[in-house]
Formats: sequence, C-alpha cells, structure tokens
Amino acid sequence: MMLYLAQTTGEPTGGLAGWAIDVIDALGGLGIALLTVLDSVLFGALPIDVLLPLIGYTASQGAINIGVAIVCAAAGVVVGSLVQYTLGARLGRDRARALLVKLPGIKPESVDRAEAWFARHSTKAVLFGRMLPVVRPLISIPAGVERMALPKFVVLTAIGSLIWNGMLLGSGYLLGENWHQVVDIMGYVPYALFGALAVGVPLFLRRRNRRRKNAATAIVETNTSG
Repeated sequence: MMLYLAQTTGEPTGGLAGWAIDVIDALGGLGIALLTVLDSVLFGALPIDVLLPLIGYTASQGAINIGVAIVCAAAGVVVGSLVQYTLGARLGRDRARALLVKLPGIKPESVDRAEAWFARHSTKAVLFGRMLPVVRPLISIPAGVERMALPKFVVLTAIGSLIWNGMLLGSGYLLGENWHQVVDIMGYVPYALFGALAVGVPLFLRRRNRRRKNAATAIVETNTSG
C-alpha cells in the first residue's frame, strides 16, 4: 500500500518514514494500529499527524478501506493509552513524573501542563486531549495516577481518537494528492477547540446552575403551598 504511495508521489522511503511505509505496506490495518500504539507508548515520538493523512490518501486510491483505517488507528491509540494509564496508576504521580522528565523530548513543563489540564477538566481532558498536541502525548498518565474509572477512560479515549484520527485520515482521503495541506489545516484545530471550550463550558455551567436554581425554587414553592 505505502510502497505504491512512495512510487507515485515521490514521498521519501528512508529512515522512520520508510520504516512506517514498510510496516503498513506489509500489515495493512494492523500496521496502522501498530503505528498508533507505538506513537502512544513513545509519547508522540512518531510523526503520526503526517502519516495518517498519507494513509488517508492511499485509501482514496483504493489501497485500504477508509473506515477500517480509522478504526484500526483508534484501536491502536486505545491500546497505547492503556499502557500509559497503567504506568501512571502503578508508579503514582511523583515516580511517574521523575521517569517522564528523564525521557528525551519530554520537558517538565509538558508534564505539568498535562497534569493541570487533567486536574481542571478530568473527563473533558481525556476526550478532547486527543485533539490537542500539547497534552495528547501525556494525558493518559494523570488519568492513571488519579485512577479514573477504566471503562470510562477507554470509552473517552476511543471516542476522542475516532474523532481526531477520523479527521486526519478523512481529510487526507478527501484532499487526495493535496493531502499535505492537512497538516496546516489541522494546526488550527486546537485553537478552535480552545475557543469552543472557552465559550461552551461557561454557558453549560450557567445553564446547569440556572436549572438547579429553578428546581430548588419549585421545590420550596411546592413545600410552602403544601
């Protein structure tokens, strides 16, 4: 599959990109899952946001079913995220942090950012964190440290991964030979997401508080009239 891409588009076939091309060419959907597993386990070390649009393009050429590609990519993320979750749960915050900051490419402020994001947003952090490059590589660690309910973690991770990977793969599929543009387009998604959260969360909380207040008022009026 990916060998065909390299031959027809002139994409490089050496180094890490070449290895990824060979894996997917040999294993198909399983290879896609393997790549996303490794990307998750290695804390975002692979250029997955570039590889997935590439794969989406090959799907448009009939090399693989786009639905299969999306599901396999999301499944790999879930498996890799479970490894991170387990690491956080077993090591605890201090030991996990001490280990992470020693790894190449991971800065202490990145760990702190993921922890702060999870502490503030919890459920939304796991769901939307899959779409935010600044927290995506590490968000499963604090989820494990805080022992988020495992079924909940798996469901949120799967949904977030299906959405984000579906956007990457689907955009590459739709743009065809212009799949390169996906990287630039997706660069704006975190800003749009932050904007939506900044507006949507306060509105949600305000409406929820208003409903609770109205319900409490109704109860008081009922008791008074009774």
